[in-house]
Amino acid sequence: MTKRLIALLLLLGLGTIFADLIRGFTPDPALNMSAQFYAARTVVDTGAANIVTAIIVTFRGLDTLGEVTVLFLTAAIVALVLGGNVSGVKPRNWPVGELLQTGTKLLVPLIVLFGAYVFINGHLTPGGGFQGGAILASAVLLLLLANPARRFGHQLISRVEAVSGLFYVGIGVLGLVLAGGFLDNRILPLGEFGSILSAGAIPLIYALIGLKVGAEFSSIMASLSESEDK
Repeated sequence: MTKRLIALLLLLGLGTIFADLIRGFTPDPALNMSAQFYAARTVVDTGAANIVTAIIVTFRGLDTLGEVTVLFLTAAIVALVLGGNVSGVKPRNWPVGELLQTGTKLLVPLIVLFGAYVFINGHLTPGGGFQGGAILASAVLLLLLANPARRFGHQLISRVEAVSGLFYVGIGVLGLVLAGGFLDNRILPLGEFGSILSAGAIPLIYALIGLKVGAEFSSIMASLSESEDK
């Protein structure tokens, strides 16, 4: 009873704070100087229809690299702490429903296709590498929910993560050498605005981020699943 009361009081307090912020919010009549610069220059400089994507991938590319690195360290720590499956320990015999298995076989390819669509079209529509990678990892989660005894090859996941990360950093370095800075997308032609082959290297960068993020999330879930056998 006491815990519920404390939780209710916290919710009421947070609700009061947010309500006060909403009542006192006044939108700016015009964009500030930084926002005006990015709104005016992003499309011209990057050729990306999605301004948010262009800013994340190019202008603040080093910050994005830091986010991917943090996710990689998280996956590595989870794998290190859980230690993977112990040799000689067999997975539990989980009951598997035929209907669930059939539905999984139908949905997993569609989920993977949708994830690829999200990060490949990130420069044109809302989405991108992190969102697409999370969708790819949700396919792995569905496979594990359908059959908890399923095991994935960590070596394959590690290779996908390592290769995509290596190429991602390599493209960033090429931006320093061939263009104006780290992860500068102008190492490739900007192409026709609004087409799939536009915005220079941004579609390629986001595809690599999507594969890397998907592999890292998948590694975490695979390690957690294997820990159930110990």
